[in-house]
Amino acid sequence: MTFETTRRALHGVAELLLAGPQFDRSGTIRLRITPGGFGTVAEPDLWVEGDQLVTNGVRLPLKGTCEDLAAAAGLRVRTLNDVYHDGSGVTPGEELDVDPQAARLIADAFAAGDRALREFAPDQTPVLWPEHFDLGIAVDEVNYGISPGDRHITEPYAYVGPWRQRTGSFWNTTFGAARPLAQLDSIAGFFADGRAAAAKD
Repeated sequence: MTFETTRRALHGVAELLLAGPQFDRSGTIRLRITPGGFGTVAEPDLWVEGDQLVTNGVRLPLKGTCEDLAAAAGLRVRTLNDVYHDGSGVTPGEELDVDPQAARLIADAFAAGDRALREFAPDQTPVLWPEHFDLGIAVDEVNYGISPGDRHITEPYAYVGPWRQRTGSFWNTTFGAARPLAQLDSIAGFFADGRAAAAKD
């Protein structure tokens, strides 16, 4: 439960404190992977490192509510309900529960995924999307990415999601193929296998 509550809290922070304020100021919800966590790609310059929110040289523990953290960081909480209709479900006044070890596991999964995506498709820039809190790229109408876990698989996993449904032994989910990171020797290799399967199936 600790991992799931941490994942939910970080998802909420990504939406309400990073992507939301960035959307108001810079017109984009895209986020990026940073050392130890994730951050904005434009103003305001904010990032999460482990279990802390960092801005203007100030480190704030991810405790209390997003409203509390926003006030301490000089931000205004901004939901993205008008931008998309799915998300973390975290409200501005909800108490956050972030375990440092679980946060590190999520950060490590995103970092490994970012490296693998850049190795697999060097001309692409991976994006951390706040809606589903997943890191991904699209190549030839196929999505490739990393999720820290969700209702499909509760632990961090890699996925390949063709825009058009495929059939064949590689595809094991309704959206394409997914494998827990713990089962993969090479994340980039899994993406390459997915590209080959998408081309023939």
